[in-house]
Amino acid sequence: MESLNSVLQTEIFNDKAIADLVTLEILVQVLGSVLAAVLILIAGFVIAGWAKRRVAALGETHARLDNTLFHFLGNVLRYCILGFAVLFVLNTFGVETTSIIAAIGAAGLAIGLAMQGALSNVAAGVMIILFRPFKLGDFIDVNGAMGTVKDINLNNTVIANLSNVKVIIPNAEVWGNTISNYSEYPTRRAEWSFGVGYGADLALAEQTIRDTIMADARSMTEPEPFIQVNTLNASSVDFLVRVWVSSADYFQYQADMKRKVKEALDAAGIDIPFPTRTLIQTAPDSDASESDAA
Repeated sequence: MESLNSVLQTEIFNDKAIADLVTLEILVQVLGSVLAAVLILIAGFVIAGWAKRRVAALGETHARLDNTLFHFLGNVLRYCILGFAVLFVLNTFGVETTSIIAAIGAAGLAIGLAMQGALSNVAAGVMIILFRPFKLGDFIDVNGAMGTVKDINLNNTVIANLSNVKVIIPNAEVWGNTISNYSEYPTRRAEWSFGVGYGADLALAEQTIRDTIMADARSMTEPEPFIQVNTLNASSVDFLVRVWVSSADYFQYQADMKRKVKEALDAAGIDIPFPTRTLIQTAPDSDASESDAA
């Protein structure tokens, strides 16, 4: 009996012994704290979800705003609200939150030092989302990978390459490398070099190239196309051709024009040279032959 009394007198919560905690008043107090904590958590989740949806909706409402940025900001706001809700719950149970925040800060510093590589990806992800060098749906070339952006998150960027293969690039490698965004501007300038023989009629060759390219509906007349002799090579006279086209048509247009110009030059009888080598064989020296015979 004495041992039971000593256990009941042991202090375990807010200077209260076990015998004090089993009273109806204390039970009601604890039950009220638990109920308040549940209500706070429910309210926190509801408010956090509502705030996230409202922020994300801003990016979808206005065409000039980036959806990715507002989805990211919505997630940040959601986690902040949930964090405050947890602090309110701890306060409800009489927990000193100041020391907890200090402990979390110290733990965060230790974790940050141990996870520098992962955190560098997160930091780069924040920079990508904030400064938006590209967005979802853009066609980019970064770190040797070319494709369409499918997802941007805090850790990595996901693209689908030209073979529709999923490529995952750590954000630190994206932000730390040169990024080529082929979707940023509505137009691009296609460029080719077409060679003709030195005996070809250059005026006819230039006109043939111009007529063939400008007959395509995708070719833009403004800015004005550039078609001129550019290089005198060892076996050819090269025309440099530059024409503006819609970015969406660029790759197919570039390939189509190579074939059409080649066929047009053939039809006009204009020679398209290729590297050749001339071998000259001389007859053996007659005196040397007689000397060898003797």
